[in-house]
Amino acid sequence: MLHAGTARVDVHAMTWAQVDPDGIGYTRNKTGVAVEIGMQTGLLAALNAANRSHVTIINTEFGKPFTVNGCSGFMRNAIRAAGLPLDCKPHGLRKTMGRLMADADVSSHDIMAALGHTTLKQAENYTREADRRRGGLRAVIKLNDHKANRVSQTGSDSLGKTEKRKGKSK
Repeated sequence: MLHAGTARVDVHAMTWAQVDPDGIGYTRNKTGVAVEIGMQTGLLAALNAANRSHVTIINTEFGKPFTVNGCSGFMRNAIRAAGLPLDCKPHGLRKTMGRLMADADVSSHDIMAALGHTTLKQAENYTREADRRRGGLRAVIKLNDHKANRVSQTGSDSLGKTEKRKGKSK
């Protein structure tokens, strides 16, 4: 779910026919939008190591495809077994994928395509936060560069000292 950016309603029924070494193609259940997302190397390695004895990729211990609710229960048990708090949700993996793409400077339009969003506003939820972080970093880098290229009118050795004047003060 993390590396494909899928929702639980899509991942539970995903088949091997939807996967190839270049990517994953499926239609989002929620919106009907066709999604083509590239294959991350970690996901490709995991899928290459997986048993392909069933049509669906994720199956129950009895070799049957999960229902949506069954997949949720499976994920909840995995979250518990990993020692993660129960407020960790499968949808959080999808959100994490959006944030990771935004942090990697992926455009809102490309995030929209990869996650199957129907509006640019949905994708911009991820890029807005990343843009602010990058903008804040760029701002300080530019300020530092600006300061480094200026010649100070006052040397730092005289900071905090009062100037001695010749003659008497009036």
